[in-house]
Amino acid sequence: MLRIEGIDTYRGRAQVLRQVSLSVGEKESVCLVGRNGAGKTTTIDSIIGLLPLRSGRVAFQNQDISSLPAYKRARLGIGYSPEDAGVFPDLTVEENLQLCRWLAVSSGRASQVEDSDERVFRVFPEVRDLLQRRGLHLSGGQRKMVTIARAMMLAPSILLLDEPFEGLAPVVVTRLIEAVRQIKELKISVLIAESNLANATRVADRLYAIDRGEIIYHGDPQKVTENKAVMETIRG
Repeated sequence: MLRIEGIDTYRGRAQVLRQVSLSVGEKESVCLVGRNGAGKTTTIDSIIGLLPLRSGRVAFQNQDISSLPAYKRARLGIGYSPEDAGVFPDLTVEENLQLCRWLAVSSGRASQVEDSDERVFRVFPEVRDLLQRRGLHLSGGQRKMVTIARAMMLAPSILLLDEPFEGLAPVVVTRLIEAVRQIKELKISVLIAESNLANATRVADRLYAIDRGEIIYHGDPQKVTENKAVMETIRG
């Protein structure tokens, strides 16, 4: 579904990613775990096209998309939920959702979004009651739900979720983890950038750990605790 190979990415003059490679298969949930500043968000931004690659490549469904702008990557079916939620505060929830539906329809994917509303409300029935509320008046957990629901309106093949559980109460985290499981049942792949290892192991089929812009672990989420060096690095 998605593969990045040996990417180097800079923010300004500072190199953040160093030869990062990872992959996400069909209907798979993959977590990228690391401390704050380890390179998780930069990896997501490199995949979606918000940051240019200095070297390496990004492939989506066997197509090299390394040079495509972000909006064209979205039109291919890559959904994105940013770390700060990115809900437009002056728009209603319904208007926020319709933005991604419009993007999908305008890209010639109208047939794929016909049942988007049904799929979104099946995963997030809570959002239906928020449709007329402005983004400014949503709680933190509601904003996270709305931004993931908005990305789902694109009818994506894969969702990129940047820190979806950060700053939320445990009960809300559990609710969103259940939502990710439901999203997988809809045959949508998921790549999650996550700081909390315990949360990652609850939802990941495979796990990558990143530190200082380099992948330091790849494998079974349940076996990462056996690697003392990786655990010490993740926990700081």
